[in-house]
Amino acid sequence: MSLSKLRFLSAMGIFGTVGIFVKFIPIDAAAIAFFRGLLGVAFLAVFMLITKRKPDHRAVKQNLLLLISSGAAIGLNWVLLFESYRYVSVATATVCYYVAPLLFLLVSPLLGERLTPKKISCVVVALIGLVFVSGILTEASTVQNSIPGIFLSLGAAVLYTTVVVINKKLSPIAAYDKTIVQLGSAAAVLIPYLCFTGFGINQPLSAIETILLVIVGIVHTGIAYTLYFGSIGSLNAQSIALFSYLDPVIAVVLSALLLKEPMSIYNIIGSILILGSALYSELPEKQ
Repeated sequence: MSLSKLRFLSAMGIFGTVGIFVKFIPIDAAAIAFFRGLLGVAFLAVFMLITKRKPDHRAVKQNLLLLISSGAAIGLNWVLLFESYRYVSVATATVCYYVAPLLFLLVSPLLGERLTPKKISCVVVALIGLVFVSGILTEASTVQNSIPGIFLSLGAAVLYTTVVVINKKLSPIAAYDKTIVQLGSAAAVLIPYLCFTGFGINQPLSAIETILLVIVGIVHTGIAYTLYFGSIGSLNAQSIALFSYLDPVIAVVLSALLLKEPMSIYNIIGSILILGSALYSELPEKQ
């Protein structure tokens, strides 16, 4: 296996564990997202300094508005996803979040891509999967408790789709230059809200909780994004699509093993329908 594939798989593996860490950090989702972006920027800045990578100021300036916009969407995306963990299991939130590739299919005609019957059928199957995951087929109390979390994770998926669309519009720019501006914007967009709410920290974090927050910022953001953008340019689209599904698989498994979060037969069926349809939609169509 090539080094690029190993880097990409490592990034996906790290992304798949973020929900486990966030579950044990007792502060507002917006605060976690802010510190994630801030620590991620700090790590990337140090990384670029050590590796003597000079930013391309002209490319950054040309793409600045789009980078800030996508960065703001990333920050809000994190907030909604982390907040969804308060209502539903990490597995359910992650699975619902992975309708993002299917949402991207729906907006692909705006980017000049054809919406085929196969892609439309994948979206329909994923929507059926959402019905199963939502708990609407079980007792009413389950539905009432899970619906907010599902809508939050779906909102995160919409924002992620927005980020992908915006990034498609960028003119050529180095991955690290792009990432550091986007992560900085992700943190900055949350400052007004955090100042108003007192940064969402009602009590001092314990040593372990502080370490978990630092890990989310450095490992799940700085290192993971470095691995991700350091490998993505060397992989074909099909490999990227297939390997990306390591993220939700790890999240689902760890949710059951470490957090002991129960999954009903309906959750399992829904997860299979959503992830299966999303994965199938990425496979090349027969000519």
